[in-house]
Amino acid sequence: MEIHKITVQGGFGKDGKSEKVEAFDLRMGDIVSIVGPTGCGKTTLINDIELFANQNTPSRRRILINDEPVPDDFSFDPSRHPIALISQHTNFLSDLPVGEFLKIHATVRGASNLESVVGETIGFANELTGEAIIRETGMTELSGGQTRSLLIADAVIIGNSPIILLDEIENAGIHKTKALELLKNYRKIFVFVTHDPTIALLSDFRIVMKNGAMQRVIQSNAEEVKTATKLREIDDILLHYRGLVRSGAELNEVYLESKLEGMTG
Repeated sequence: MEIHKITVQGGFGKDGKSEKVEAFDLRMGDIVSIVGPTGCGKTTLINDIELFANQNTPSRRRILINDEPVPDDFSFDPSRHPIALISQHTNFLSDLPVGEFLKIHATVRGASNLESVVGETIGFANELTGEAIIRETGMTELSGGQTRSLLIADAVIIGNSPIILLDEIENAGIHKTKALELLKNYRKIFVFVTHDPTIALLSDFRIVMKNGAMQRVIQSNAEEVKTATKLREIDDILLHYRGLVRSGAELNEVYLESKLEGMTG
C-alpha cells in the first residue's frame, strides 16, 4: 500500500474536552513540528500516530491512511509497519559492532549491496553528529548523539520508512539544521517533537499542544523563515565553540565578535 497522506483526527484533552484541532493531514514530503510546554502531550501525540490509534488510546484520537482505516497488517506485522519512532530512550540489548548491526538490518530488509548501504548509512549519521561513528565500535559504546544520529540514518536509508517520528533530537547534540537540510532530500513525512525554535520555524507547519490537546495548526511563513535563518547563524556559532571546547582549545572573543558583527551589519 503506497502512502500518500496520514490524517490525524482529534480526540479529547486531559480535561475531557474535545480538541480544538479537529483534524490535520500529513503528506509525503512534509516536515512538521509538535510544540508546547513539558507535559502538554507532545509525546502522546506521536505515540498515537506510531500506534495508529483508532479511538483506543486515552486521547481517543483516530489515524487514517489515504482517508481509509489503517490496514491490520500495518499495526500487527512489524515488517510492514511504515513508521519509525526515534525516541529519547536508546538502550540496546546487543553490543554488536555498528557495521554488523546495520548489515543484519539491511539483510532483513532485502538490501542487495550490503557494504554500500552500510557505508551510506554511517556516512549520513556522521553528517549529524559531532564525533564520527566507526563501524567497529560496539552499539552500546556510542554516545547519545551518535546513537540518535545512527538511528535516524538507519530509518531513512536501510529501513526506508515513509514516516519518521523524532522526539527532541536537539537534546542529543545532533546538528539539527544539518539534519533538516539532509532530510528534505527524502520524500517522507518527518514529525519532530521539539522545544527548538529553529526546527519549529523551518517546518512546513507546527501543531501547538496544551493540556494534552491540539490547540492550533500554524503554517510557517516568510517572516518566520527569515527569523529561523538568523537563529541558524547563532546555532552555528554555538556549534563552533562547542567543537573548540571538546577539542581542548582555549577560547577568545575574536570569532564571536566577527560573527555577531556580520549578523548586525
